[in-house]
Amino acid sequence: MALLQHLFPLYRNSFSGLSKDIWLLAFVSFINRSGTMVLPFLTVYLTQELDFSKGRAGVVMGCFGMGSILGTYIGGYLSDRIGYYRVMFWTLFVSGLLFISLAQIRQFEVLCVAVFVLSMVADAFRPANISAASFYSSAANRTRSFSLLRLAVNLGFAVGPAVGGILAGTKGYAWLFWVDGLTCIAAAILLRIFLVEKKEAPHDEPVQLAGTQPSSAYRDKFFLSFIAITALGAFTFMQLFSTLPVFLKEDFRLDETQIGWLLALNGLLIAALEMPIVYSLESKLAPLRIISVGTLLIGLSFWVFNFFPHAIPLAVCAMVIITFGEILNMPFTNSFAVSRSRPQNRGQYMALYSMSFSAAHVLAPVIGLKIAEDYGYATLWNVLMVCCIAAALGFTLLRRRMLQLQSLQPQPLG
Repeated sequence: MALLQHLFPLYRNSFSGLSKDIWLLAFVSFINRSGTMVLPFLTVYLTQELDFSKGRAGVVMGCFGMGSILGTYIGGYLSDRIGYYRVMFWTLFVSGLLFISLAQIRQFEVLCVAVFVLSMVADAFRPANISAASFYSSAANRTRSFSLLRLAVNLGFAVGPAVGGILAGTKGYAWLFWVDGLTCIAAAILLRIFLVEKKEAPHDEPVQLAGTQPSSAYRDKFFLSFIAITALGAFTFMQLFSTLPVFLKEDFRLDETQIGWLLALNGLLIAALEMPIVYSLESKLAPLRIISVGTLLIGLSFWVFNFFPHAIPLAVCAMVIITFGEILNMPFTNSFAVSRSRPQNRGQYMALYSMSFSAAHVLAPVIGLKIAEDYGYATLWNVLMVCCIAAALGFTLLRRRMLQLQSLQPQPLG
């Protein structure tokens, strides 16, 4: 009872003070993500249904990543030019149509082009969505606002793969493309009906000083270093959607339904735990320190497969570890990236931030599946752990550099 008396105020306070628009944006994100069925099963679909080799499946997934890189750049550019609202609506609507059409394509070359175009359109949504969250939140609750969006996304992700696994196993993979597409279109319509565009940013913009900040994100050397290190950690995390499902299918002998429920566990844990954890940590520890710990946990979640028997409890344990790593990494990298920007160049900064994950979409399946095919999964898990150790050290060095530069800033008189 005493524990419940402590937890209830913690949950209540972690959700309080957020704007109505953030809640509406979160609801739209939930509808969109509740149909996320294609990406978690794409490598399994390619290797099992279309009988592609791991190498070819990696190339298709790499095309997804390359389209994502271009799409996030375009999305950031357009967000600064025509506004985040229009970008969100049209990318949701058009990507829904593209998901439905993708189910009809089975030829390798055509599929590569189609996946590239689909990811380009779909991921143009990401920098616009982050920009929207920054407009609908204040500096005091920005990290929690991002966490609420992630809660909605991951709650939807808990639904999508679980239902997708059942549909793939009972009805066939074509259903995944239809449901994914229709939920994108539904999210676009709900966005247009319920969410009003906000054209002015809050006046309490935070500043993460680290030397003089240039007007362009592409000339912000400190931020570019942050993006490169973030991409290294994201490379490991993205194995969750490319290599890990194939590994669970081959080595653990799990079917699509079981894989879907495992991936759903990630979303459920985030929905239950992320908001109170972020609320408890955001004002107590430096963001880059929290991000470093989260990055190490992401690497550890894969590394544990080298040391224990291949059984379902190990897969559950690994999913729990990567979930806590994600909680300590994603919302704080999100908030830190926004804090480096200004309203007039936010699209650039959010595009670069999103591109770090898009680059991981390119490299994770191509390199991950190739290493697994040529050298085995044990080697891949070791490589991923080394990547996360290097990224954690990089974030630590960035934090020290930021503190040094802040100490050199002129202090106000009086």
